[in-house]
Amino acid sequence: MTRDMRLILVGASGEVGRAVLAQALADRRVAEVVALTRRPLPAAKKLTNIVVDFDRLTEDAQWWAVDAVVCTLGTTLRAAGSREAFAAVDRDLPLRIARLARAAGATRFGLNSSLGADAGSGNFYLRTKGEAEDAIRQLGYPGYVILRPSLIDVDRSESRPGERLGLVFARGLAPLIPRRWRAVTPEVIARALLDGVLAAKPVSRVVESEALHANGAEDS
Repeated sequence: MTRDMRLILVGASGEVGRAVLAQALADRRVAEVVALTRRPLPAAKKLTNIVVDFDRLTEDAQWWAVDAVVCTLGTTLRAAGSREAFAAVDRDLPLRIARLARAAGATRFGLNSSLGADAGSGNFYLRTKGEAEDAIRQLGYPGYVILRPSLIDVDRSESRPGERLGLVFARGLAPLIPRRWRAVTPEVIARALLDGVLAAKPVSRVVESEALHANGAEDS
């Protein structure tokens, strides 16, 4: 780009979202980050924090007029409480945000999805993720980047016993695990999302988990 870019970030309170926010605020290519959150964030230079009710988004708000969107929203079936509630967070809300930003002129969209995402999957979680991907690809963004990371390498504050056990094995056996299945840090995911939406020219690609490791970014 020949000018600094304005980004909308949704999911800034999550592990990956926090990494995206920190990197975006430090990135010279970014003029402003508009973070849509349910609760206020600490003030920072270049950050415009809009506290919103995601169930009642203002469709004609001026802050939709940005260059790009990065979406790191995500929950679990257990936390959501039902399949309907899970789909509302992981599929319906990202799609609505993508539509509103695209209508206001956004040309880039970055989505953090999941390894194995497939709209035709028999697994509800992976099917929902795949449906979100497919729907966003159909919105006409000149450029999009969709990441499909494996297990995210982070010690979460909330209880996710299955994920915690998986991380124990993933960290201890990392050299023996194929790249596709190795845990990926939030920082690596964030960098890939930002590089995708901040590219000099719009690019459209799906980045599988092994590619996040193959470029050596996890060692930086």
